[in-house]
Amino acid sequence: MLPSRFEYHRPESLEEAFQLLSQYGDDAKVLAGGQSLIPVMKLRLATPGHIVDISRLTLDQIAESGDTLTVGALARHRDVERSDVIKSGYPLMATAAPLISDPVVRNLGTIGGSLCHADPAGDWGSVMLALGASVVIGSSRGERELPITEFLVDTFTTALEPDEILTQVKVPKASGSFGGTYLKLERKVGDFATVAVATHLSLSNGTIGRAGIALTAVGSKNIQATDAEASLVGAEPTDDAFAEAGRLAAEASSPMNDVRGSEAYKRHVVGVYVQRGLARALEQAQAA
Repeated sequence: MLPSRFEYHRPESLEEAFQLLSQYGDDAKVLAGGQSLIPVMKLRLATPGHIVDISRLTLDQIAESGDTLTVGALARHRDVERSDVIKSGYPLMATAAPLISDPVVRNLGTIGGSLCHADPAGDWGSVMLALGASVVIGSSRGERELPITEFLVDTFTTALEPDEILTQVKVPKASGSFGGTYLKLERKVGDFATVAVATHLSLSNGTIGRAGIALTAVGSKNIQATDAEASLVGAEPTDDAFAEAGRLAAEASSPMNDVRGSEAYKRHVVGVYVQRGLARALEQAQAA
């Protein structure tokens, strides 16, 4: 199918983009990399009358300042994958980026577009939940910052207002010894995840100072396994502690029976992947 008719706008500045969204409201959609919006438009699940193409604006920076990593919303998945800053200090992001879809999508798709699409099978949502990230949102009315837990509302639903644009993602820099990884089960390369798990671990005097665990494709949105995280804080990083975290994470999941697997199978994978992910994160933290 072909998209319905629309008027195309390519603003020269972020301020102009804000003005266009303010003018057209619900009848406008923002185009970044196009890897989510265009397929939806082709299926006529979205029929915006106006497309605001921000893909050529300079919102693709990846930079660390103090204790915060700032990633521009238009940073491509491939930019994240190749970033030396991310490779050296953000192992969870570094392992997730190469697993996103296929090379075409990674070259064109953006981190901001992926988060705004809010697909429960999307990878970046879980990564940012595990890392305790926040997003910066702008409009002609001003700017606001939201924790990712408040930004991701439900399936394909975020806290964005019709006249707003996500401009930055902010990730707190881990302190001390830390590690993280992203494990993804997929039927073939480039497929949506059957199950995926993001894990992050920071050590403090031999015990776990902070744990981040988030789940992909096993609920109506990316799930932060808060009970599993809480069970680890202050605990020694043992196999038993990781097994209990895996059990609690599996309980937090809400998978569906479908062609990718049964509910029981997916819950089992969640538990196994949480244990494996935490073990890998621990190896990284101890080797630092």
